[in-house]
Amino acid sequence: MTTLARWARAEWAPLYAAVRGPLRERRWRAVPMAVAAVCLTAVLHVVHHQAWGYGFVQDIGAVRAEDPLWLALLRTPLSLFVPALDLPVWGALAQILLVFGVAELCLGWKRALAIAYLATLAGTLYARVGIWLGPGAPLGLPASDAWVVDAGPSAAVVGLAVFLGLRYRARVTAGAVIAAMVVEVVLKENLAGKEHLAAIAAVLVLCAVGESRQRRSRVRAGSGSGAPPSQS
Repeated sequence: MTTLARWARAEWAPLYAAVRGPLRERRWRAVPMAVAAVCLTAVLHVVHHQAWGYGFVQDIGAVRAEDPLWLALLRTPLSLFVPALDLPVWGALAQILLVFGVAELCLGWKRALAIAYLATLAGTLYARVGIWLGPGAPLGLPASDAWVVDAGPSAAVVGLAVFLGLRYRARVTAGAVIAAMVVEVVLKENLAGKEHLAAIAAVLVLCAVGESRQRRSRVRAGSGSGAPPSQS
């Protein structure tokens, strides 16, 4: 076995083991949420490009920092499935199918959707905070970004990818995703890239909280097993 093969096995073996069994047994029936997400994204993309449907999709799924907070929160769940108009939709569909599918197999559809929503919501709320801080602050944004539509499904994809990488010890993969998002911000300096970093930050906090809880549980379990027997 080559060095590269050994590295790949060490990096992705736990994730591969979690995915292989359910997918081999049930095939596409094992990922109904991911398939539904791809179909919904494709339908919204088609409707969005119609003269009669553009305004409709904008009204139900386009989130901007200029929107009232209650309206943004109402639109955010559907914004996960509204791809950017200026990017190839096939790339978005492939990312959703792969990352949402793996997350559904590993975490279950409810937890996968919850993490995807958390990542998207983090980016949406960051845009508001960044505009409030202003362009002079380290994390600030120009006022013009208030009219820019949020990152859509890409923030959810990035957040899920990082969460899965950390949870299944694919640390190099998670690090590569984070590094790619940092490079995107450095090269493009756009709102979507910064929302991706906000989504990653939210996922890192979630992972840290989960790891802290597991550590405390192990400590309590160890203390309980090591306690001396009571004297009668």
